[in-house]
Amino acid sequence: MMIEGFEPVFDENSEVMILGSFPSVKSRAEGFYYGNKRNRFWNLLREYFGCYFGDDALAKTEFLLSRGIALWDVVASCEIVGSADADIKFPTVANIKKVVDGSKIRAIICNGKKSFELYSAHFDFPVKVYALPSTSPANVSFDKSAWFTAFDELYLKG
Repeated sequence: MMIEGFEPVFDENSEVMILGSFPSVKSRAEGFYYGNKRNRFWNLLREYFGCYFGDDALAKTEFLLSRGIALWDVVASCEIVGSADADIKFPTVANIKKVVDGSKIRAIICNGKKSFELYSAHFDFPVKVYALPSTSPANVSFDKSAWFTAFDELYLKG
């Protein structure tokens, strides 16, 4: 049975798109991106940007848009049991062109190897692409420094 992912978060002012692979079981139950409380994604953004925003989908969406960040997953739908990227079967790739064409995307950040592999296999937009370590709790060797370096490039020099 095919499971659908989420719609993208973006607007016409989005400049940086962060792409995950596919929502985890916990994210799908919560109905929004990175719903597993052990996933480092939201805390990473809070730490880098030095601000707190709420835990609900609306507060997270408002934060992303206020920083020019679009958020989506490379996989729009697939068959999957559990949450592991390795368990993604028969993926349908998202129409990322819709976000790129409807905004000012100048860079794409792939959150993890699977996201980068799928993005690279299906897309080649004329933007800078970052392949960064997954923020998933399954990535036990996570190091936030690569994320902070990418953000510094994009937000301090961009």
